[in-house]
Amino acid sequence: MTTAPLRKDAARNWERIVAVARGLVDEGTPLQLNDVARRAQLGVGTVYRHFPTAEALLETVATPCLEELTAQGEQALAAEDPKDAFVGFLTRTVEAQVTDASLSMVTSAPADALPRTTELKQSLWSVGGRLLDRARDAGVVRADLTSGDLVPLMCGIAYAASVHSTDPAVRADTARRYLTALLEGLCEQRTPQDPHPAR
Repeated sequence: MTTAPLRKDAARNWERIVAVARGLVDEGTPLQLNDVARRAQLGVGTVYRHFPTAEALLETVATPCLEELTAQGEQALAAEDPKDAFVGFLTRTVEAQVTDASLSMVTSAPADALPRTTELKQSLWSVGGRLLDRARDAGVVRADLTSGDLVPLMCGIAYAASVHSTDPAVRADTARRYLTALLEGLCEQRTPQDPHPAR
């Protein structure tokens, strides 16, 4: 089913509402539709016509990030090296978690307000699982690591990286360091063969 395009004035209002919401999320302010309407200088009814709940608005703010991560995951599946593809995907995911405040709130929510959000989250979990399967089948990650382990591990890193700084760049750098340390435990460590074994 296709959605009819918005009139120009309605489209401008939609964009203004989302931009205001994006700013509120970035500054750590909980989304309240009345507050969004006031800051966007629009009537409350206009905001509610576009977004019936704050959850729907928050998910709309997070949609570009979810779409980008899913697309990057699909590209990673085409990469030749399973380990590089898996590590690259995890790195981009944890960077997004610490630089886009909407992502963790939406991905951790028990229910979704928008069907598009459900679709994107399922696609993201699926591509992450397939990347893990490739890496595991290639013997480059621990055999006991499951796709169900990835979300709590990534959330743990994001939380740890966010505790001591509010600067997104510092958080991203910290998250990359923590992820590197974690991956040393997740990835299989192969001992080089001794070319001159003892006799």
